[in-house]
Amino acid sequence: MKVETTRFGQIEADENRLIQFPHGLLGFPEHREYALVQTNDEGNFFWLQSIDRPELAFVVCDPLLFIPDYQVPVKQEDLDKIDIKSMNDVQVLIIINKIDRTLTGNLQGPLVINVVNRQGRQLVLSEKKYSTRHPLIELEPTEQVISKTA
Repeated sequence: MKVETTRFGQIEADENRLIQFPHGLLGFPEHREYALVQTNDEGNFFWLQSIDRPELAFVVCDPLLFIPDYQVPVKQEDLDKIDIKSMNDVQVLIIINKIDRTLTGNLQGPLVINVVNRQGRQLVLSEKKYSTRHPLIELEPTEQVISKTA
């Protein structure tokens, strides 16, 4: 499937990586279909690209890469809404933001995805153990070259 993006132009999205969010994402309830796009071979970070809005995309990753003991307390009703029958069919992703030189993750609003039917739901955790801007990694400063001409 061809998808228009503002970051990468037109891309070919694997139909097996399309994810439906029946209730949308927080702040974007009307946008319900996204493609999970891998832009490099490392596979740690992905773009969750809206199918119908080229400028709407989120960087996401598996939170266990950075917080090995991260656990999402999920209510059965949330699992039922995306038809999860087994916890083996669940993938959790978090939305990543960059603040200055720090990558942060929204651990308070994880994305829970049923990998069988490719339906997802963004949760809002009531437990205050996690934050929406949990620091994950510090990025290296970029070098700047100043040249003088005489």
